[in-house]
Amino acid sequence: MSFFSSILSKLGIGSAEAAETPVAAQTTSTSSTPAAAPISEVDVVSKLEGLAASNPEKLNWKTSIVDMLKLLGIDSSLSARKELAAELGCPSDKMGDSAQMNMWLHKTVLQKLAQNGGNIPKELLD
Repeated sequence: MSFFSSILSKLGIGSAEAAETPVAAQTTSTSSTPAAAPISEVDVVSKLEGLAASNPEKLNWKTSIVDMLKLLGIDSSLSARKELAAELGCPSDKMGDSAQMNMWLHKTVLQKLAQNGGNIPKELLD
């Protein structure tokens, strides 16, 4: 399982999709118009806010990739973040500077969550 897949899994994104894939594949093969598999939208903000509320640490997942990973119970070490950044295609000039890599990584993870059915407010994507 890829690092980003584990983030999706912790948020409950993709599990419904996986169950619908065989149905979508059958529909597509028998229909002349391609049928898009419905993606159930997951309220990522509510899930992360709930985790933050029950966490003894004051974690700000809205601005920190480290805090987001901690809330999800995923390794947030520098080596783990570098692995995630490499998986998501972080530019090499940002990989050498952990602060720049973290900012890029946070924004990219939120964008990818949105692309995969996560309901992310526009202000967090800009």
